[in-house]
Amino acid sequence: MNPEFAIISEWIEPGSRVLDLGCGDGTLLKYLQEKNQVQGYGLELEVGNVAACLQKGVNAIQTDLNLGLAEFSDQQFDYVLMTQALQVMKRPDLLLAEMLRLGRRSIVTFPNFGHWSIRLQLLLGGRMPRTRNLPAQWYDTKNIHLCTLKDFENLCAERQLRILRRSVTDARHRDSLAARTCPNLSARLGLYMLAKPE
Repeated sequence: MNPEFAIISEWIEPGSRVLDLGCGDGTLLKYLQEKNQVQGYGLELEVGNVAACLQKGVNAIQTDLNLGLAEFSDQQFDYVLMTQALQVMKRPDLLLAEMLRLGRRSIVTFPNFGHWSIRLQLLLGGRMPRTRNLPAQWYDTKNIHLCTLKDFENLCAERQLRILRRSVTDARHRDSLAARTCPNLSARLGLYMLAKPE
């Protein structure tokens, strides 16, 4: 099981109502259904992934998140999740606001573009970097809004979004001293739980 999913499951109360944006093939929702007994729904763009969700017994709807989420009511969910998909959205800032309109809490994860290996590739190679988390070439990547942990936290501060929990991990999704000490330089992945301003 993906260690990222284990961290997320620790943050979610059993029996919660969960919406997973960009749910992929439904693996995370299936895991949360089994481990946390959540009532889960997924939204996914790729038709093949929606079919995979349904085969797993995960409720999923085919939709383009960039077109908005107006069909859902305010505070309809306890948690709204987005794992490693925020960077492919046209307006991640607006989507974060929508996530907190729909749920009491939102959980987002994304690759940290400030990691030292990415900086080094840019410095020494002079080309857009490729890593395990960012494997595509610059011209065929779905990632259009790459950010660092500092960028994300600055956005949260500007929009007055409260960061309730944060976990930063290395390439194997492990907590490490380097990632905790210098997260923007050493962490490969950021996981955040957010809430609206008080």
